[in-house]
Amino acid sequence: MEESYIKVVFGLKLKQIRVDKKLSLFGLSKLSGLSKSYLNEIENGKKYPKPDKIAILAEKLDVPYDQMVSLKLDKNLAPIGDLLQSKILKELPLELFGIKESNLIDIVANAPTKVNAFISTIIKISQHYNFTKESFYLASVRSFQEANNNYFDEIEQSVLSFAKAYHINLSETVTSKELEEILIEEFGYTINYSELDKHQALDTLRSVYIPKTKTLLLASRMDEAQQTFIFAKELAYNYLEYKERLYTFSWIKFENFDQVLNNFYASYFAGALILPKAILTEKLTNLFSKNTFNQTLFLDIIHSFNASPESFYQRLTNILPKEFNIQNLFFLRFTHRAGTERFQLKKEFHLSHQHSPNANENNEHYCRRWVSLKVLKEIDTANQDHIFDIQISNYPSDNVSYLLLSSATKDPFKDHYYRSISIGLLIDKQLKKKLNFLDDPKIKKQDVSVTCERCAIKDCEVRQVPAIRLGNQEKNKEIELVVEDLNKRFS
Repeated sequence: MEESYIKVVFGLKLKQIRVDKKLSLFGLSKLSGLSKSYLNEIENGKKYPKPDKIAILAEKLDVPYDQMVSLKLDKNLAPIGDLLQSKILKELPLELFGIKESNLIDIVANAPTKVNAFISTIIKISQHYNFTKESFYLASVRSFQEANNNYFDEIEQSVLSFAKAYHINLSETVTSKELEEILIEEFGYTINYSELDKHQALDTLRSVYIPKTKTLLLASRMDEAQQTFIFAKELAYNYLEYKERLYTFSWIKFENFDQVLNNFYASYFAGALILPKAILTEKLTNLFSKNTFNQTLFLDIIHSFNASPESFYQRLTNILPKEFNIQNLFFLRFTHRAGTERFQLKKEFHLSHQHSPNANENNEHYCRRWVSLKVLKEIDTANQDHIFDIQISNYPSDNVSYLLLSSATKDPFKDHYYRSISIGLLIDKQLKKKLNFLDDPKIKKQDVSVTCERCAIKDCEVRQVPAIRLGNQEKNKEIELVVEDLNKRFS
């Protein structure tokens, strides 16, 4: 057992016994002859008393010595013991948020009942929503992104240093060929383009890396942009000297948090290399200066980089907060199977606060007025590789509006599946200052909701189901008002 765990458990037990006997620290000090400050340090898990001191406490509190030193906690504190004894505290990315493990132990020691209730709640939520270890890790990374406005200057500078060291001209399109050459010549990689296709079970994977022989297996169905991104990620792992890493893309599972964080850093590096900040900022500045939205210019900007629409939209979440101070934004990725009415929100990121829309855990029907879903319906029937649309979405219930940019493409690894990538920008004073085209009358405005079940919009032509949840909320409000009135009349 770790010494810190033993100290905390003893402190928790001592505090619980003292409180049960309605003794203050001062009272226990008087009773035992031990100083108040010393007892406080014991209860906070900072000190473990010597056997003679334990004997005194056991005698004065009328508790068996063996019970005092036992590491077994009663049922009220058992979840805390499980937490402290598990590897969770070691796996938590506390250092990313400037938290020391000792600080967390202090919180546990000082408020055991509340912490116990919190832990139990988290466990119930995780069970109800199938919240896995991987989900927890990914949520931690998203929080880390939000805390840093999704901009990491160290990685940006590493990209510039890498480009200089390997003579990559960032003002020109970065290609897979030049990145592949660096992987082979500098880092000893072998690239295999045929093996992965022989295994049907791996048909959803784009790449597998074999570290022992430095062999990178690639799926043949990838286009140039996807291949370039994978090569850029591999270069990031090597150039940034990340030992803990993932070996498949897309990921299958995470062994520890460092793999998750390094995967994020490597992806960030790849995006910054393929979509250089200076060039993208210049192009966006030109786009934003126009009095009307130039869709052709926007699509030309996307196509000017050797990147997928998803990589481009992801990169916007780095550039807009840093270079334009546009921090109220969100990123969404939906998937859709052709010929169905099913839309799944597979990835989301919210900067500054939880914007609408967001992931729905109740199997409700997302609002069909969202441009993110409209482009998916359109590409389902159109013979095109890329569908783009723009919309101003008004949320009457929240009194907010967003500018939505959304692109839909085919899923290269799933037949009859499509995906949409969207970025939403909250329309506030800052956005109005930066985007001259916001008043463009050609940009369609649409009242939207989050789900049909909670929607107050009347006569919606694309409503999937009645507003059941909203009706229940209104019914409960009516009941509350009647009960309040009765309370006043008969008081």
